[in-house]
Amino acid sequence: MNGLAVLSLLALAVISLASLVSGASYLEFALPGGLPAGNALAAIVLVSAAAVPVLLSSRGSAFRAIALATLAAAAAWLPLSIALAGNLALNFASGRGSIWLGFTLAVIVVVLCILAWALVSRLAAMRRRAGAP
Repeated sequence: MNGLAVLSLLALAVISLASLVSGASYLEFALPGGLPAGNALAAIVLVSAAAVPVLLSSRGSAFRAIALATLAAAAAWLPLSIALAGNLALNFASGRGSIWLGFTLAVIVVVLCILAWALVSRLAAMRRRAGAP
């Protein structure tokens, strides 16, 4: 079941990212409450990608603590972005846009690094088990 959850989260992240990269017209659609669909999809990409290392890590390990902190940062990205912008559309004024850009870049880099670390570690462990007598 854990494997299915990991694959589902990865698929969700990839599909959401592909939708963002394609620049689909529905990304500008306002969800109930006024949040643009594209902003919600960006948050989904970050959170689903950050959740995978949590599922792949061992309980109580240092890596699990790092993965949980990364998941918390990814989950906080949208609320902090809205707070910095002062609006749901994430239109920035003054120097807050630079702060947001740095924060966003940091979250993306950390999520990608932890995700890659988790996937490579899992593949290496599977390879070791397959090669064991």
